[in-house]
Amino acid sequence: MMLLFPIHHHPVLLLCIILLIGILAAAHDKEPYVMRISCGAREDITTKPSDTLWYRDFGYSGGKFTNAAVPSFIEPLLKTLRYFPQSDGLENCYTISMIPRGYYQVRVFFALIADPGFGNEPIFDISVKGTQIYSLKPGWSNVDDQSFVEAFVFVTDSSLAACFHSTGHGDPSVLSIEILQVDDNAYSFASLWGKWTVLRTAKRLTCGSAKSAFDEEYGSSQWGGNRFWLGTSIFPDSGQPISTNHSITQTAISPNFYPEKLYQSAIVGDDEQPDLSFQMEVNPNRNYSIWFHFSEIDPNITGGGQRVFDILINGDIVFENVDIFRRMGGNYAALVLNKTVEVTGRTLIITLRTIHGSHALINAIEIFELILAESRTSVVEVQALENLKTSLGLPHRLGWNGDPCVPQQHPWSGVDCHYDRKSGHWVIDGLGLDNQGLKGFLPNDISKLRHLQSINLSNNNLYGAIPSSIGTIAGLQTLDLSYNQLNASIPETLGQLMSLQILNLNGNHLSGRVPANLGGRPLHRASFNFTGNAGLCGIPGLRACGPHLSLAAKIGIAFGALFGLLLVLLCILIWWKRRANILRAQKIAASREAPYAKSRFTRDVQMTKHHSVQDQTRTSPESASNLLS
Repeated sequence: MMLLFPIHHHPVLLLCIILLIGILAAAHDKEPYVMRISCGAREDITTKPSDTLWYRDFGYSGGKFTNAAVPSFIEPLLKTLRYFPQSDGLENCYTISMIPRGYYQVRVFFALIADPGFGNEPIFDISVKGTQIYSLKPGWSNVDDQSFVEAFVFVTDSSLAACFHSTGHGDPSVLSIEILQVDDNAYSFASLWGKWTVLRTAKRLTCGSAKSAFDEEYGSSQWGGNRFWLGTSIFPDSGQPISTNHSITQTAISPNFYPEKLYQSAIVGDDEQPDLSFQMEVNPNRNYSIWFHFSEIDPNITGGGQRVFDILINGDIVFENVDIFRRMGGNYAALVLNKTVEVTGRTLIITLRTIHGSHALINAIEIFELILAESRTSVVEVQALENLKTSLGLPHRLGWNGDPCVPQQHPWSGVDCHYDRKSGHWVIDGLGLDNQGLKGFLPNDISKLRHLQSINLSNNNLYGAIPSSIGTIAGLQTLDLSYNQLNASIPETLGQLMSLQILNLNGNHLSGRVPANLGGRPLHRASFNFTGNAGLCGIPGLRACGPHLSLAAKIGIAFGALFGLLLVLLCILIWWKRRANILRAQKIAASREAPYAKSRFTRDVQMTKHHSVQDQTRTSPESASNLLS
């Protein structure tokens, strides 16, 4: 794009461009995300020689802390571990949240419990983000590069779970967990690579040097992670070591950021065995990505054609006529070649066959097993199961940790899954938690497990009501809640379950009328059991119910009774108010008439006396004598 006007005439535009450049530079120079956990540690720890910081083990569920016996010299010098007794469940996880989206190197170190009473080394499986990446092999504690597992995974949802699955051979014990962000395009190869691929490190060798080392000791870029290179000075029965102090070009380059020191030693074929050959045991019928590292560090090679060789994998030529000097234009420059192959057997054989000139040479080899990342369980259904776990009070021994359905080798106990091609996620189609001593209630959001075909929670101690939302699980065929402590009435919504073939609600404390749309269903080859509920009525085998009232009638009666009660209260209130008014009026009248009555009484007495005197005056003596006679 060409600017049609001078930038210096537009200071605002110039400032924006400078800010943009600064932001891009800052984003490029930012440090990668790093999380290291010292399992079982109660405080942060720094280990030598690289002053590596390990965070304390806090906020993760399950397991117990104890002291560690480190079985390998390559392990970090940590003194504690976390182990997971089988009584805590068969699946236990470290879940780390708030992780920036990106590509990560995940490494888990194992250790032995520092107590002879715990028996021999444990054998267990490891998964990362729901994908099983490794199964420990017997004798791992005696093999240096088997005391840890390492994989490269994409994080797209800001969280990462590393889980440990018991196989019944001892208690899984974990020394440390590392989560190291690497370049988003690290170890990119062909069309198989991507967010659906997990790369598990099967072997990583630095050739010509007997000393094993990590990238940190090599002083490499942080964006390369922190790879462990197992030192080897000779391939089995072939080769001899050479080394140099000369600087090497084309090394710490994005996206893999290999350390320079990796290319300063090599193995070269000898006269007795000019070809170099290396073999290892692998998992059959898997794809493997193999990375070859070369640098012409022999000063006697001064031109092209002086060292030419082929690279074969299990007898097939994958790179022909490799000439390091000619490809890189001289000595002391790093050349990296990558090939992905399918291995059908249990052995991977790498051969460098000399074609012309000096014997074949190699500086380092990396071998990764390609593992198809598992699709995760639907987030909505995982949340519903987590709520169910809480409301049912599931014991730790059931081990509901991590992803319910994956890895497929270790689903949650009592959970049946199937892959839903339409959504691209695993979903839950069965719950079988009968006879588990559960003491809780059924949450309303159990209906979010909308793919359920069977629910069996019989012979527990569940209480409360049956959620009406269960009636929205359209495909439900079996519902067994028998022999619990459930109460209240049977939801009418259960009658909407047209696929329901088995309904066992017997042995509870349910009451009320059995919904009519359930009462007649057994005639259609369904098996329903309502016995053992003293309060239920309405179908043969249960007590008879009173007159059946519809819901509308029940609501009408309730409103009528409420209206009548309000009317009676209103009448009482009016009567009480009227009586109070009358009494108040009488009291007022009495208080007003009292002085008038007293004066009238006095006047009547005086008038009586006055009339008596007048009557005596008017009476004559003759009349009095006549009256006497």
